[in-house]
Amino acid sequence: MKKSGTAFLEEPAINPTPDQTNSAHCILVVDDDGDNRQLIVEVLTRSGYEVEGAKDGAAGWEALQANTYDLIITDNRMPRMTGVEIIERLRYAHMAVPVIMATGILPTHEFERKPWLRPDATL
Repeated sequence: MKKSGTAFLEEPAINPTPDQTNSAHCILVVDDDGDNRQLIVEVLTRSGYEVEGAKDGAAGWEALQANTYDLIITDNRMPRMTGVEIIERLRYAHMAVPVIMATGILPTHEFERKPWLRPDATL
């Protein structure tokens, strides 16, 4: 908002459209909860991003081996490979992909012991 004297004037919101630059960004969503994964995929797709989903950590890692992503959104507690394990593999492989960890239980003890495993952001 811009301040004009003592009143505030609201600026119109700018919503991205699918033909803007967002379409070039590919996001991988890794979550073993199918409903959560689908919701995130749908919201991001409607916002103009190219989005793929993976049903667990191991499937996410396989997708990372086969494709290039601009962002990873991952849960932590999943079968076959946790979100922290995905981040660890990314770091060891020197893959510079930002990671957002969307989880109900943040593994802070892991991040204290191994600070290089901290995601770029958490939800």
